[in-house]
This record gives sequence, C-alpha cells and structure tokens, in this order.
Amino acid sequence: MADETTTGAALEAAPSGAEFEAQVLAVLDKIRGFLQADGGDIELVGIEGRDVKVRLQGACKGCPGAAYTLKMGVEAALRREIPSLGNLIPVE
Repeated sequence: MADETTTGAALEAAPSGAEFEAQVLAVLDKIRGFLQADGGDIELVGIEGRDVKVRLQGACKGCPGAAYTLKMGVEAALRREIPSLGNLIPVE
C-alpha cells in the first residue's frame, strides 16, 4: 500500500500539460547552447502525454554520437528537471 500512496503523490506532483511543456522547453533551452557549440541544435517536435519527441538538427543530425547525445545529454537533463518524464523519442 505504501507504493500506491507514493505513486499517487508522484502523480499529484506532476505538472499539467501546459506546465510540462514549459518545463521541457526550458530544459531544451538550457542545453541548446552545448549543441550549438558543436554546430547542432534541437527542436521540440511534440508531446504526447509525458513522452517528448525531439529532432536533432545541423551537425547533430546523423552524427555517430547522436544516440549518446540524446540518452546521456538530453534525456538525462530532462529527467533531472522533470521526474515525471516518460520517454524521449527521437524523430527524423
């Protein structure tokens, strides 16, 4: 029963759709400079529930390290700031 209470508390603390999108955009803005320094960028394509769709652009698009950048950079930054994040979905 403690797990249900904890889960319920986590759901109550989760931001609404508009708040969630604002948080996602704020985090992407924070990491955008790092991507731009390497000739790339990132675009928020859409949000479905708690899943976030992004597209890498510029030098980051098709880069051999793109999967690593998405997992260890973008997703990690989003999860630190937004614990209720679902999946990060790359879109081409």
